[in-house]
Amino acid sequence: QLQLVESGGGLVQPGGSLRLSCAASGSALDYYAIGWFRQAPGKEREKISCISASGIYTNYVDSVRGRFTVSRDNAKNTADLQKNSPKPEDTAVYYCNAERRDSWGRPYTYWGQGTQVTVSS
Repeated sequence: QLQLVESGGGLVQPGGSLRLSCAASGSALDYYAIGWFRQAPGKEREKISCISASGIYTNYVDSVRGRFTVSRDNAKNTADLQKNSPKPEDTAVYYCNAERRDSWGRPYTYWGQGTQVTVSS
């Protein structure tokens, strides 16, 4: 069974940079699309970025487009989220998510435990 572990969270100043990583074990990530989500205090979890299994296709929510970059290295079984020019409103717990569908269309979804990112001066 696939297991995901996020790392790289912490305190970052506005305008700085931070790189989150999502490491997978138990199965290869090759067949999974990766999503990055975040949940701020008192708010619902929101999807902010995703990358296809091949890494060719990426997408971002408007609030992070141009500042965050998602990438993956299937050989290393990892996915990253580079956060540039973070803002205080980016403060949240960040989660990575891996999802694939079998030949019947049934989804298989796995979550990491989350990593806290605090943007503050």
